[in-house]
Amino acid sequence: MDLHGFNQYQAKVLIDSRLRSFKGYRIRLIHGYRNGDALREMIRKTYRSHPKILRIELGLNPGETDLVLKEY
Repeated sequence: MDLHGFNQYQAKVLIDSRLRSFKGYRIRLIHGYRNGDALREMIRKTYRSHPKILRIELGLNPGETDLVLKEY
């Protein structure tokens, strides 16, 4: 999911909506990093203890975060 241009509230609403209906293994969130880290920090703090998420994986690209929902 590309979250560029979203504020924290808009991003959270979209992520929560996707988590309710998603049936896959992981969700890759593309939040960027050059214009600040507010989205990245909100995602990593808010979803670290979410009941549907097994773990959060940080990518090699600092502008991406993966929410792992199931193991392969």
